[in-house]
Amino acid sequence: MPLDPYFAAQHRAHIRDLAGQYRQRMLHSARLLWANLGRRPARQKAHAERRTRAARAAKQSTSEWKRKNARAWDAKLAARVGIPGPDVPTEDHIVSVTGFPDVRVRVYRPTADAAGPTPAVIAFFGGSFQLGGVDWASEDAQFRSRTADAAVVTIAVDYALAPEHRFPTPVEQGYAVLAWAHENAEELGIDPARIALNGVSSGGNIAAAVALANRRRRQHPVCLQVLEVPTLDLTGRHLDLRPLRMMRVPYVFARRELVSVVTAYLGDRSRARDELASPLRSRSLRGLPPAVILTAEYDVLRGDGVAFAQALREAGVDASAVEYKGAVHDTLDYRAVVPLAERWHRDVVTALRTLHE
Repeated sequence: MPLDPYFAAQHRAHIRDLAGQYRQRMLHSARLLWANLGRRPARQKAHAERRTRAARAAKQSTSEWKRKNARAWDAKLAARVGIPGPDVPTEDHIVSVTGFPDVRVRVYRPTADAAGPTPAVIAFFGGSFQLGGVDWASEDAQFRSRTADAAVVTIAVDYALAPEHRFPTPVEQGYAVLAWAHENAEELGIDPARIALNGVSSGGNIAAAVALANRRRRQHPVCLQVLEVPTLDLTGRHLDLRPLRMMRVPYVFARRELVSVVTAYLGDRSRARDELASPLRSRSLRGLPPAVILTAEYDVLRGDGVAFAQALREAGVDASAVEYKGAVHDTLDYRAVVPLAERWHRDVVTALRTLHE
């Protein structure tokens, strides 16, 4: 199916930008090469040392600079194409994590009074393991909307970001939050028998990994996992490259992005074989919670979602996989301008509403 018209126009502009950036880098490299040809060895060495020091300084501040700009862009994008979340009660808590940094969670509560403990969903935002947070405009709006529309308590996990905090830190933090939710269910007003896990993109990876960690350990009751455009195999084995060809995106761009993300999160890319880093590589998925998996037609990660659903079914776990035709990886952020995004939201709400049954 053709790419949604809104995303098609956006994609054309993005490709033009990438091409322009590539030309600028090539031109800059050519100028440096030409300039260095005329330098004496001593001056060349001094120049190289200055560039090395500058590169180190830049590397130290890249994450902070990148997140600051990405958060500002997120706020602008959410104001233009997103739907503001409703006013629902919220409260922040700090959860202790043995052997890892403590983690903040934000609890969103539906405004309607419930006749007893309320179902809950523990949610993990996306952002390539490096960006995002519960304070970001798009994430906060999404948590508010889903809380109100599904009438569930959302426990949003503000997990630590890479590369400062690498695997398995977010997974351990997520598991600690799951244990905390069960231990404090009465105080939180939630039903410990009706808790779900939810995650988008890299957050889907963490949610699935928490389900696996929970199976290994205490086996706290978890009755559902909702995974949206999840990345589930960091080895890249299940990437589906057909969307790249359909959008005429060079494979080199996708590979560079994958390597960058995996290196930032894992440090050592060989760790991608660990099942808590790549849940799809688990030897057995038996005993995991039922899963609802949402994928996008124009997303190289759609292969991860399809393969995970199949593996779950083969392990005897109830799982469904829905592919949204004409959709891209971040479709759900465009509820105000793309009808498909609103449908996506409604489908997630429908899945979460099953917690009331």
